[in-house]
Amino acid sequence: MITLLTKLFIKDPASYSSPAVRRAYGVLCGAVGICLNLLLFAGKFFAGLFSGSIAITADAFNNLSDAGSSIITLIGFRMAGHKPDPDHPFGHGRIEYISGFLVSLLILLMAFELIKSSVDKILRPQDILFSPVIIAILAVSILVKCYMALYNLRIGRQIDSAAMKATATDSLSDMLATAAVLAATLIAHYTGLKIDGYCGVLVGLFILYAGFQAARDTLNPLLGQAPDPSFVKQIEEIVMSYDAILGIHDLIVHNYGPGRVLISLHAEVPADGDLLTLHDTIDLAEHQLHRELGCSAVIHMDPVCIHDEQTSRLKEQVLQVIATIDKRLTIHDFRIVTGPTHTNLIFDVVTPYDFDYSDAGLCELINRRLKELDDSYCAVIDVDKQMV
Repeated sequence: MITLLTKLFIKDPASYSSPAVRRAYGVLCGAVGICLNLLLFAGKFFAGLFSGSIAITADAFNNLSDAGSSIITLIGFRMAGHKPDPDHPFGHGRIEYISGFLVSLLILLMAFELIKSSVDKILRPQDILFSPVIIAILAVSILVKCYMALYNLRIGRQIDSAAMKATATDSLSDMLATAAVLAATLIAHYTGLKIDGYCGVLVGLFILYAGFQAARDTLNPLLGQAPDPSFVKQIEEIVMSYDAILGIHDLIVHNYGPGRVLISLHAEVPADGDLLTLHDTIDLAEHQLHRELGCSAVIHMDPVCIHDEQTSRLKEQVLQVIATIDKRLTIHDFRIVTGPTHTNLIFDVVTPYDFDYSDAGLCELINRRLKELDDSYCAVIDVDKQMV
């Protein structure tokens, strides 16, 4: 059904990176989710009243809350597609993450309510009326929720949407909850065991876990998570494809929502190169990043000496020293300033976040080991954290 509706209502549906196409997918899936969840609510509410099952009734209101989740997803995608304005120069793309977080909060709320009602059912067990109609409604609900989980997950991956993936998690949780209710109903009918409440608690705990996972996945982009390693690799391959660029560092990826990514980095270039030619190379790299990755790029040129024998020799000594401390350490922006009494070795050292030394302790250790090689060496160090 989604495939057919996609062909009817979405122009150029394969352009997943296009903001307009992403918005169209979000609105379409939200509208379909609203309709299907309202139908499921009506069916399960009838089945719950008819059977006297608290689990079925709770599951029905879960579907009603899912309709609300679909409304949030739909509105979120619509608002995320608004163009930049003076108050929001980078657009409104992060609204999509916020809508996904709201969906995860609804999942958590539903889990708490289901656990609460299930515990009450354990303390006050009641008979459950068995009916083929009720079994059929629950079975159909499981199939519908399975379908919703699959298409939300597929589209969420295609358009790289945390909100859609959260909706898929919600649908998967609902499918498992309904499957547990169906199992409890069948067991009660054929064995007489009243496990309706216990099944509800187990399902509620699972949904609680799924809700926390969905909340984490939608909050991380808002908090500023590390960029995807494959995206970083693409950036490195594009920039380093230019012969005049010798290396890159200080890469920062700013995520303002899907399709709204700004990156900044430092590119090392020969200090004796032609300034206008190097500037043109940097411009070409920025344009290629925008064209192929759909991101805005700002590249800062860092001139480095590559033909000075003394600079190369001292840099190699520094590299050997930091390798004895931790092989994960790297350096960049290396230069020297010589004087009559000492030689300044100026560079940045990059450390991982789980590094044992403090910044001051690391600088002191490097200085001490360099002075063991030559007492005239004086290291002037800036410590950077490994961003990616």
